[in-house]
Amino acid sequence: MSLDALYQQIILDHSKLRHGDALSEAAPEGASCGESHQLNPTCGDEITVRVAVADGKVSQLRWDGDGCSISMASASVLTELAEGTDTEELRTLIDTFRDMLRSRGKIAADPEVLGDAAAFEGVARYVARVKCAMLSWVAAEDALGQATA
Repeated sequence: MSLDALYQQIILDHSKLRHGDALSEAAPEGASCGESHQLNPTCGDEITVRVAVADGKVSQLRWDGDGCSISMASASVLTELAEGTDTEELRTLIDTFRDMLRSRGKIAADPEVLGDAAAFEGVARYVARVKCAMLSWVAAEDALGQATA
């Protein structure tokens, strides 16, 4: 199986078996929370992300959304990566993901850093899809800012 095919399969799997797609779940007791709703007017993707922070770590990231497989898979991958990280780690991860996507394929994804988010490396070549992949990450960045303010 080629790397591109593996990456496509990761995106398809995450779009079907969504991790963290449970905004109705209560935030952890004692955590500071932030919530952000984002819309991609180009294609209609929409997401709300809630980030809970306790003791400097992301204790929970939950979301609810509707959109293409890329945007929903990206939110699922983000959930897996974010929970348990400290807040600065998450900010760095968001910046790394953003840089990779905005590079139009010039910056290779490092699976050691990005984990399953490296699967979105191919999306960087399709400018119209970059916003789809970034939507939940932008929402998480905003929600994290609120939770840590």
